Amino acid sequence: MIKASIALALIGLGVLAASLSGALEVPFYLPLSTLALAGILVIGRDIPKFLRIFLVMLAATHVVLVLLILGAVLGAITGDYTGYVPPPSAALGATAFGALIYGLSHVRVIQTVCRITDRYLDSQADSVIRIPFIGLVRAREGTIGTWMIAVLIAINLAQVALNVRLSFFSRDMFNALEAKDAAAFWYQLFVIFTPLAGVFVAIALTEVLLQNVLTIRWRAFLNTYYVGEWLDNGAHYRMQLMGRGADNPDQRISEDLRKFVESTYSLSIGLMNQAATLVSFVAILWTISAGFTFPGTSYEVPGLLVWVCAGYAILGTWVTHLIGRPLIPLNFEQERVEANYRFSLARLREYTEQVALLSGETAEKEGLSRRFGQIVDNYMRIVVRLIKLNSFTAAYFQANVVVPYILTAPYYFIGKITLGQMQQVVGAFSRVESALTYFIQIYTTLADYKAVLDRLTTFEGAIASAQRVGGESKLAITQSASRELRLKNLNVGLPDGRTLMHADGLAFRPGERTLMTGPSGSGKSTLFRAIAGIWPFGEGEVLVPQGQSMMLLPQRPYIPIGTLREAVAYPSHGDTYSDAELAAALRAAKLPQIADRLDEERAWGQTLSLGEQQRLAVARALLAKPDWLFLDEATAALDEPTEAEIYEVIKRELPQTTVVSIGHRSTLIGYHDRRIDLKRAENGLSTPVDMMQPQPAE
Repeated sequence: MIKASIALALIGLGVLAASLSGALEVPFYLPLSTLALAGILVIGRDIPKFLRIFLVMLAATHVVLVLLILGAVLGAITGDYTGYVPPPSAALGATAFGALIYGLSHVRVIQTVCRITDRYLDSQADSVIRIPFIGLVRAREGTIGTWMIAVLIAINLAQVALNVRLSFFSRDMFNALEAKDAAAFWYQLFVIFTPLAGVFVAIALTEVLLQNVLTIRWRAFLNTYYVGEWLDNGAHYRMQLMGRGADNPDQRISEDLRKFVESTYSLSIGLMNQAATLVSFVAILWTISAGFTFPGTSYEVPGLLVWVCAGYAILGTWVTHLIGRPLIPLNFEQERVEANYRFSLARLREYTEQVALLSGETAEKEGLSRRFGQIVDNYMRIVVRLIKLNSFTAAYFQANVVVPYILTAPYYFIGKITLGQMQQVVGAFSRVESALTYFIQIYTTLADYKAVLDRLTTFEGAIASAQRVGGESKLAITQSASRELRLKNLNVGLPDGRTLMHADGLAFRPGERTLMTGPSGSGKSTLFRAIAGIWPFGEGEVLVPQGQSMMLLPQRPYIPIGTLREAVAYPSHGDTYSDAELAAALRAAKLPQIADRLDEERAWGQTLSLGEQQRLAVARALLAKPDWLFLDEATAALDEPTEAEIYEVIKRELPQTTVVSIGHRSTLIGYHDRRIDLKRAENGLSTPVDMMQPQPAE
């Protein structure tokens, strides 16, 4: 940006010097606006990258405008080509918009948008893109995104320029019709309009292609980023434990990110397009209405139509804001209740068998009806608000059709303007008014966008809070040279701050099979999660043998949707093990009936019974061969004979693995060498007590 600012400053100084010496006749504000924009580039070098792209492109546009103006002044541009020369005020408009961008960079909500956006634009990940007529180009993903946004900005500015030129075409064509000049009419239609229309269509198609490529690449990057933040370091688990700040993370990652990317692009490019349109067509309105008098008087008002248009638009914008302001919280609430309803349906699908066994269909209907009722209630509040908003905006925009004719007709009838100028004024008024009322047109979009932004920021806050809890945890997992797993002054707590259990000096010895018992709620499963390193609440130290692997099998295992091969190999990749190894593990885990269905893809978590799911989890352990295997009631859904077979299989297939189990069945004692019972102490905390292991009956 420093180089761009230096170039602008040199151009501005050159034009200023030529103007002062009399070599150039240009408005005094032209060189001053160039120097001002150079200054904005200097002070704006530290604003977010997303906004810097707009500043640089405005600087480039400003240079082109100045060169065109100078070309016309020096006589280098003549004839029909003068229709492509913008008024000097266009350069001043570019500077004004640059100042607006710099000012917006200090608005908090814009800073939030740019912070999320700049994650993509600052990406250093290597990537490729196929460019027509060039082929594959390798570059950083952030660089690709930056260039695509810059090209799209250039395309939108070119479209504004074409619209300005078409405005003059409209003027000249209607003047030819008024004069019944056939030659001039056909000249305007075929020589002027046809090439312009062809160029317009070509760049419009290019814009559609680039816009869609940009948005999907942008969304793909942010999707990877947020999924990573959510899943890394157990943040997703701690967020669930803490139970606040981010309901339905699935919707925030999938739906809200999509809306954020699409709306950020459309609103930012749209604002720039409308600003450029405003500047360009205000100049036309000002020039044509320079000598207009205030209706009913002889008082001349410079640029009368500009002031009328501005007042009309400001009034409409203010009323629209008053009516539409409640849509922001209503849209936020709608996103929340819709997501809750989808989650309820998905959870019902997951637990269909349990619901059927309990004949819970009536209760589910009532629950779903209640949640859908919340959707309807909030939706109807939105509808009522939209009816009020649309009633006003519909009447407002219908009036737009006749207002410019009412304003210009008196001047046409007295011969102050031609028919072509009248049509040009109508078109210019419409575009200026549309630019000024851009806020009205996108109010509902802005309301929805603000709700999406709030959901993303609260999601980020919940992730940060979960990561902070994990980082601040006083419960340390320490690698130890000892072969034992030892608990040192360990206090395991709950998310609300209460301490659940205390253990100091308890050691699990390698090769020993230990059964942990105790009443429900005493902290057995929580202790396992603390040993696994995913439970952040508490203090003390867990000394784990250095370099040894651990695996924990919960009572309800996770079965991903996909092929059986992927389900058994999880969390490893499906091709980590051979077909023979996978089939052997399934047969050893007493699942021979599915051992030959490795490539069958389905929701295995719903296809298999809980007992079969538990045996599939055991098959995972047989494949992974961990040094330490923790079984948290991992065989509770099995009948006792099958449970006995599974423990025998684990003992036979994993002779070097140390097994620690949680269970309540008395039959489990016979499969273990040692028993530890969690008992309530006088202080209310659970404490592990080593129990004498009785010999199993003959």
